[in-house]
Amino acid sequence: MSQKKVHPQEKTVLHARNKHRGRYDFKQLIESFPALQSFVKVNAYGDESIDFFDPEAVKHLNRALLKCFYKVEFWDIPAGYLCPPIPGRADYVHYVADLLSADNAGIVPRGNVISCVDIGVGANCIYPIIGAVEYGWTFVGTDADATAITSASEIIERNPFLQRRIALRLQPSTDHIFQNVVKDDEGFDVTFCNPPFHTSAEEAQAGSLKKLSNLKRRPISKAVLNFGGKGNELWCTGGEERFVGNIIRESRRFAKTCLWFTTLISKQSNLDAAVRAIRSNKAADVKVIPMSQGNKSSRIVAWTYHTTPQRQQWASTKWNPGD
Repeated sequence: MSQKKVHPQEKTVLHARNKHRGRYDFKQLIESFPALQSFVKVNAYGDESIDFFDPEAVKHLNRALLKCFYKVEFWDIPAGYLCPPIPGRADYVHYVADLLSADNAGIVPRGNVISCVDIGVGANCIYPIIGAVEYGWTFVGTDADATAITSASEIIERNPFLQRRIALRLQPSTDHIFQNVVKDDEGFDVTFCNPPFHTSAEEAQAGSLKKLSNLKRRPISKAVLNFGGKGNELWCTGGEERFVGNIIRESRRFAKTCLWFTTLISKQSNLDAAVRAIRSNKAADVKVIPMSQGNKSSRIVAWTYHTTPQRQQWASTKWNPGD
C-alpha cells in the first residue's frame, strides 16, 4: 500500500454554501443509497473511494449525493449522456445566488418568485434540481435533444416535489438559444448555461485522452468518458466560442425579458472575446466570476441590460412586493 495521503478536511476552493466542501463520507452516502456500496473500495492510499474512471461508479456516486443532500429519490440518465460532477454544478448555482443578492441589499432571494432558464438542461436536469432544493427557485429547462427532455421529465415526474418547480421545453432549432422557448411577455431573473466545450467528437475524444493520460501518468490509447456526454452536450460546430457568441447575440432581443444572463466559460482563451461581444452588444453591466474545482479552473460570465437602479427596482417589485 502506498503512503497514505493527507487530505484537507475542507475543499476551500468551493463556494462557502456548497454542501460538498468536505471529503466524501462514503459511510453516510451508502446509508442514504446502499447500491453505492459495491463501487466503494479502499484505494492504494488506504482511503475509501470509487473508481472515477468507471462511468457506472460515477453515476452511482451522483445518485447517492442527490439522495443524501438533495432528497432526490430517483435519478438516472440514458447510456452515454452527461453525468455531471455535482460539486462543481452546485458552485455555479451558489455564485448565481450571490449575483442576484447584489441587487437585493445583499440578501439571497429565495422561493418561487425567482424564475430561471437553464439552456441545455440535459438528461440529468442537475441545475434545476440544485436550484430548486437549495433556494426554492423555479426553472424552465430547455434542450434541443428530445431524449434529454424525456429523461429530465422522468426525473421530475418521479420526484413529486420537483414538479411544481421545473418545467421543460424542447428547442426545435439548434440555430437558436432563447427564441422558440422563451416568450417575450415572460420575466426571468437569470439564465444558466453549460455550453458545449469542443468543436467535434474527435476533439472531445482527444481531450479526454489527454486528461486521462495526465491523471494516470501514462499514455492512454482509448478513452472512456467517465462523466459521459454525447452530441451537443460536449461539442458543436464552432465549439464553446461560437455557442457563447450565439447566446450573447440572441440575448439582446430578450433584454427586457431577463434580468441577468449567465454562462460558464471553460476555456480561458474564449473569455476576452465573450466580454468584448457583451460590451459591443450594449450591455449595462458584465461580470466575470472565477470558480475552481480541484485542478480545474472555470468562470461564469454574467451580463445584464438593466442598470443598477433598474435591477434594484426589479428586485423590489418582483422579489419583495410586500416590502
